[in-house]
Amino acid sequence: MEENKDLCFDFEFLEKLVVGIGEVSQITGIPTRQIRYWEDKGIIKSLTEEEGKNRRYDYKNIKKMLLIKELLDEGYTLDASAEKVKKRIEMISETFGKLKI
Repeated sequence: MEENKDLCFDFEFLEKLVVGIGEVSQITGIPTRQIRYWEDKGIIKSLTEEEGKNRRYDYKNIKKMLLIKELLDEGYTLDASAEKVKKRIEMISETFGKLKI
């Protein structure tokens, strides 16, 4: 019987995943203008350091955008959504920090 390989997940791939703002918009359904606005407000941060270069985002930022979008869809304000996601990420990071051997 063949092992179920669907249960495996390539976490190394996620660490290397970097996509442009257009691709992020297609993946998440969030308009590029909204993504730029969130970045201007400091809610998310692109990996692009030079002004005028194409914005690039990693998996962590994409996940953060999806969580914020979900909270906005539930009726939260942008600031409340961003704060809630920030606290959730801090809690997860703290928990994983405790698990390190």
